[in-house]
Amino acid sequence: MTLRASQLEFDPCDELAALCKAGGDPLRLNVLRALSNDSFGVLELAQIFAMGQSGMSHHLKVLAQAGLVATRREGNAIFYRRALPNGRLHAALLEDVDELPVPTDRQARIAAVHQQRATVSRDFFARMASNFQAQQDLIAGLPQYRDSLLALLDSLHFAPGATAMEIGPGDGAFLPELARRFAQVMALDNSPAMLELASQRCASAGLDNVELTLGDALQSEHGAADCVMLNMVLHHFATPAEAFRQLARHVKPGGSLLISELCSHDQSWAREACGDLWLGFEQEDLSRWASAAGLLPGESLYIGLKNGFQIQLRHFAQPLERAAFSYGTKGIHP
Repeated sequence: MTLRASQLEFDPCDELAALCKAGGDPLRLNVLRALSNDSFGVLELAQIFAMGQSGMSHHLKVLAQAGLVATRREGNAIFYRRALPNGRLHAALLEDVDELPVPTDRQARIAAVHQQRATVSRDFFARMASNFQAQQDLIAGLPQYRDSLLALLDSLHFAPGATAMEIGPGDGAFLPELARRFAQVMALDNSPAMLELASQRCASAGLDNVELTLGDALQSEHGAADCVMLNMVLHHFATPAEAFRQLARHVKPGGSLLISELCSHDQSWAREACGDLWLGFEQEDLSRWASAAGLLPGESLYIGLKNGFQIQLRHFAQPLERAAFSYGTKGIHP
């Protein structure tokens, strides 16, 4: 029997059938729920759903064939995340999935995966604090983008008396610049070893308007500032998408979130050498996460380095109308 060419043509119903098949399994719907604001490797998902790796790989293959999940390679690891909606049925499916409750035991296993990632990052900085600058210089030391970052910062024209918060200040190299421009600066880090380096720099520079705080930036009790800054820090966060949502809470209405970060790259040695959890980020990812957190995109600058890496300097603004979600009088005050 010979098939005519018309019989071999693609049938649009095939895509809908694949989507319906993939969405017809409760476990796969729960996987999509877990991926709503995060990305996980197959082993992490197997841990979250308490099942074998081969079984999880099968379900992920079905979801990928239906266009419901996308993959991203991070060195030798592959991470899965939800694909952007393609069509009304796809969008409606994800909308309903997001209404599904997450059982307490699964929430605990997701938190355990996040904690494992965070522990890897903290352990690295505890070990490498004395060699921090040399490790940073392997990829992108502050001198390579300092002038561009300062130009972007100064273009925002913060009012006299404005406050700043730097998340993960490292050895405090950028704190003198912030101290000269803001009435009061909070430097927040979860590594005692790194905070000690920043403290030594502040003491030697005589910075009396900088407050050093040991704590988790993703907790809201640290208040809010007019300018929140992250310099090469986001790729150390266990959950960068969720980090945007929490960091936005630290930005006062009308304030700014400034991020210097690596663009997506494939140099996996950065994981071991520099403690990076993520190999940079796509520009679109940062924009999407910021938008989901209620932030508005501002100016962006991109700097190519001789070693093949590219830096993105990003500005995101907190709308003034978000005042109803403000901290009232709480914040960082001069």
